[in-house]
Amino acid sequence: MSSSSVNDAVQLQRNRIFSSKLYFDVPRSKVPIIYSESYDISFLGIEKMHPFDSSKWGRVCKFLVSIGVLDKKCIVEPLEASKDDLLVVHSESYLNSLKESSNVATIIEVPPVALFPNCLVQQKVLHPFRKQVGGTILSAKLAKERGWAINVGGGFHHCSAERGGGFCAYADISLCIHFAFVRLNISRVMIIDLDAHQGNGHEMDFAYDSRVYILDMYNPGIYPLDYEARNYINQKVEVKSGTLTEDYLQKLDEALEVAGRRFDPELIVYNAGTDILDGDPLGRLKISPEGIALRDEKVFRFACEKNIPILMLTSGGYMKSSARVIADSIDNLSKKCLIEDKQGS
Repeated sequence: MSSSSVNDAVQLQRNRIFSSKLYFDVPRSKVPIIYSESYDISFLGIEKMHPFDSSKWGRVCKFLVSIGVLDKKCIVEPLEASKDDLLVVHSESYLNSLKESSNVATIIEVPPVALFPNCLVQQKVLHPFRKQVGGTILSAKLAKERGWAINVGGGFHHCSAERGGGFCAYADISLCIHFAFVRLNISRVMIIDLDAHQGNGHEMDFAYDSRVYILDMYNPGIYPLDYEARNYINQKVEVKSGTLTEDYLQKLDEALEVAGRRFDPELIVYNAGTDILDGDPLGRLKISPEGIALRDEKVFRFACEKNIPILMLTSGGYMKSSARVIADSIDNLSKKCLIEDKQGS
């Protein structure tokens, strides 16, 4: 590609980002916790054929409201990412591939979806994903303004610009970071990916981008086994199947200390999958619910002590108990004053 066509592509990307409606002003009466009822996927029951709990996001919010951490009226509702928004990272050919129900079925690992008309697949599966993408992108703006933000969804870390997979149809992490570069004038981002699975999507997207530092702590013996993408991880921490809470947290402490010495970010994107939970059929690690709350507390404390804005995404987690574990962890962050209650301020 010639330098002039590269410049044209960069300018087109910037124009798309500046003309996007996904960044909007959020009143101070709202808390930087982002969710929409549209996140939850309900598709004639066939969503139950995938181990992912596709109503997890709504259940997290219900728990947060029931334990008094959150007032329903204070939740931020994002906009759906448009085609132009998605083209900031994705190619036209990749987005066109999602017009084939069979391709979507492969990406979300639910074969019967291939049998449905694409208009239904767009409405029932891809619309919820695009709404979550809007939430992830907005969360960076809110994190910069308030110090932190939590998208009760997103974290589609297996999707890159040209390829989806592993229940991830859009590269929300890559999109969020590109928006932050342009709209927030940020030039250094750290991804802390603590989902049990390797985050091969964002690793491919930022393979040669020194503005992004990736700390990925994952089980090397499970999906996606993407050995090429592993070459692009700045800091690899491999945790084998059966790893227990104490060992896991010790490795995390050591990893955060190293990351803090190596890189000075202006924004942290924290991919906080709960598939590390003991009993999770896909993650195969043995971390207790209390261990997950401690993990999240350590990451938020790392950001807080360095005064770095942090956004959290809930990513993977394949047990019904995940929703409660996430809500309890957010409750713990609140109790430890790592997420200040901004309501009414």
